[in-house]
Amino acid sequence: MKIVSSGEDYTFQLGYRLGSLLSKGDVVCLTGDLGAGKTTLSKAIAKGLGVEEDVTSPTFTLIHEYVGRLPLYHFDVYRIRKVEEMEELGYEEYFYGDGVCLIEWASLIEDLIPTEHMWIHMNKGDGDHNREIEIKGTTPHFQQIVEELKNV
Repeated sequence: MKIVSSGEDYTFQLGYRLGSLLSKGDVVCLTGDLGAGKTTLSKAIAKGLGVEEDVTSPTFTLIHEYVGRLPLYHFDVYRIRKVEEMEELGYEEYFYGDGVCLIEWASLIEDLIPTEHMWIHMNKGDGDHNREIEIKGTTPHFQQIVEELKNV
């Protein structure tokens, strides 16, 4: 599914709805250029999961954990240089755990991503505030979520 977001408010609504639809064990991969809106979408997903804390990009710590309806494990792998760094984090416990994993810059660790996941790619569109968002699900579960997002 491809969407053109006309601004931050729509991107937030989309992310909030997505967060409300996610389930235990879901992995959501975010990619796109700097400034494309990945962190805005991440904050909205967290709110949709019931996270009350202010969500920030975990650029220097690689992962932040938040408490909501489900645990949220927010990764930013922009600075990952070797797969071993992910292994040191014990990424598998998060990816296959009881919460939702949200991974910014996921293409940098694509080989580690579970087969069942949702992939969201964001680009800056025409104008200052437009964003082009492409969402793909790899399973019927994620494809159903994509269908639900068409109503945002």
